[in-house]
Amino acid sequence: MPTRTRRPERREEPLSRERVVEAAIELLDTAGEGGLTFRALAARLATGPGAIYWHVTGKDELLGAATDAVLSRTTTTDADPAPQEAIRALALGVFDAIDAHPWVGTQLSGAPPQSPMLRVFEHIGRQVQALGVPQTAQFTAASSLLSYILGVAGQNAANARQCPPDTDRTQFLDTVSEAWASLDPEEFAFTRNVAEQLRVHDDRAEFLAGIDLILTGITARPDPTDPAPS
Repeated sequence: MPTRTRRPERREEPLSRERVVEAAIELLDTAGEGGLTFRALAARLATGPGAIYWHVTGKDELLGAATDAVLSRTTTTDADPAPQEAIRALALGVFDAIDAHPWVGTQLSGAPPQSPMLRVFEHIGRQVQALGVPQTAQFTAASSLLSYILGVAGQNAANARQCPPDTDRTQFLDTVSEAWASLDPEEFAFTRNVAEQLRVHDDRAEFLAGIDLILTGITARPDPTDPAPS
């Protein structure tokens, strides 16, 4: 009889928390929050739900870990840029992260105090301190930047999710711009006036322009301990 050659056993990569979180991110990107179930995740990882529970206690913890993993990539820098540039880079990183993973914005909007959002707040706050903002104004400055970043990035992602996947951005903006231009000239004078700017605007450029406006206000704000001019 011919000798059978024994096939080598396939060695699977051991399951780890990192693998579970990365698989969850992939599932969230394709199926959204509603599609993230331990059954679906187990199928993706070719394992049983019980093995996943060894690494995370439930869906809430998994969502938090996935959000933290995405945001941690935006708060890591190799260089040591000037504070304003560091804030701009962080802001754009969060904007792009939420644009690529819209579910992150949803998670941040309802996140508890001890959450991935705190990581972003900490990095903003350190740069605000490096700008020399008075201690009494640091919380307001950092909070304003955080609110703007999350608000605009979240709204941008929400707008994208409301449009069909095959939406042509240029055609969409042309349609909205024409609708603005045809509004009542007395009731919507300003909106009509900027309708053409809407047509040609760039979301990321406008976002960074807003960051620059806030930074200008922060750096121009007088120190409350300085004596008032006579």
